[in-house]
Amino acid sequence: MAELENINITYAGIIEKSLNLLRHEPKANMNFEAAKLEVVQKILGITKESLLEKISDLLDREMVVGYTVEGEPLTKESYNQRLEKAEQQIRSGEYLTQEDLEKESENW
Repeated sequence: MAELENINITYAGIIEKSLNLLRHEPKANMNFEAAKLEVVQKILGITKESLLEKISDLLDREMVVGYTVEGEPLTKESYNQRLEKAEQQIRSGEYLTQEDLEKESENW
């Protein structure tokens, strides 16, 4: 029973520390949030459609749209490159069928 009380106290301490961190965000994070708001304000003030298109294109290229199985971020551009490579491998016969995988897994 004493072990459970210690676990609860530890758990409560972790929660308290986490809440304190959330309440007192690091200054760098606040600067980042302020910078994002500044960029949003600038975008809202844009009057040239060509500039807005350039910003949109930049965001499309740079925004993370997914992650690799290793957890690495993928931009739209890198995601599309991987898709093109996979499609090329399929066209050239560089793939395993379900049956091939099942046979291979028997030896694991």
